[in-house]
Amino acid sequence: MITARVLQQIMPTLRADKAAAILPHLIVAASRFEINAPARESAFLAQLAHESGGLRYWEEIASGSDYEGRADLGNTRHGDGRRYKGRGPIQLTGRANYRRAGAVLNLNLEDNPEQVATHGIGCLVAAWFWADKKLNELADEGTEDAFRRITRRVNGGYNGWQDRLNYYKRARAAYGMPPL
Repeated sequence: MITARVLQQIMPTLRADKAAAILPHLIVAASRFEINAPARESAFLAQLAHESGGLRYWEEIASGSDYEGRADLGNTRHGDGRRYKGRGPIQLTGRANYRRAGAVLNLNLEDNPEQVATHGIGCLVAAWFWADKKLNELADEGTEDAFRRITRRVNGGYNGWQDRLNYYKRARAAYGMPPL
């Protein structure tokens, strides 16, 4: 089970008050999308930790202009790159992803993308994204290779691989799982 202690063991710089504020939202989101076993939770939290800088950044620091005109992200209108830049602990990016997440969660994220930067909506979106990419199945394998494949599906590549792996190792330890 995700606890404040687990969050702080994975992300040592996460303040106790912030862990306590985010925790209920993570629990609800993880439960809804069946991220409900140590193998799943450890991989999920490790990816969130990397993507959000230890749950510190709920909106991408960059302007989002690099995503302008990216049809693969559904950014087909002028201003879409900045409007649909990475948000939430998974850093959801692109008009198409905001639209798809909103449809599943019954939220108008396309017209209100800034909602994804809130704890409640951000955690739900992250768990939806995880389930949509079928990452529970990979996480269940519990191997470094499976975690690498998870990284590819989350990131589109292997950016920050060593940092992600370090978070994953801490997460496995926090859950009492054997080292990789």
